Amino acid sequence: MISFIGLGNPGDKYQNTKHNAGFWVLDELSRRWKTVFKPGDGKYFFVENKTQNILLVKPSTGMNASGIAVRDIINNWKINLSDLYIIFDDIDLPLGKLRLRSKGGDGCHRGMESIIYHLGNNQFPRIRFGIATNDRLRPSEKYVLKSFNKEDQLLANETIIRAADAAESIIFNGITKTMNQYNA
Repeated sequence: MISFIGLGNPGDKYQNTKHNAGFWVLDELSRRWKTVFKPGDGKYFFVENKTQNILLVKPSTGMNASGIAVRDIINNWKINLSDLYIIFDDIDLPLGKLRLRSKGGDGCHRGMESIIYHLGNNQFPRIRFGIATNDRLRPSEKYVLKSFNKEDQLLANETIIRAADAAESIIFNGITKTMNQYNA
């Protein structure tokens, strides 16, 4: 089973903040596939496409505790780390850029840090969604919890579409071919 885990913070207060880029991409995939997220047995919401053997998950633990939900998801669905795709915002990439990797570190991202800690492993793929704009980026913990301005939101919306396209490409073409296409 291929799983896409979008990172973000639950609740209306955070819905439009940059830190929820992972949730936005999963919402786009869910919209395309005409599915609805439902509560899981743990601290997460999910969509399971049994026909294509795909799982979409949005942890409800809050960004900094994402690893708790991811560990539960892996255990409940018996997901291989190579099929666990984490989608998250990256302040070190400019808005509009995507960066796909088959493994790596946490990049100073608290959600990824939590996942790596709770899994005891960093050998899983990820899709990094660039959120850096011309705005003041530091302190980063304040920047990521703000919404984009109207002009930047247009580019963010385009990037959401491209990130969802990349996820679908992974399903049909695999990570290597998709990295070659989207990391260019």
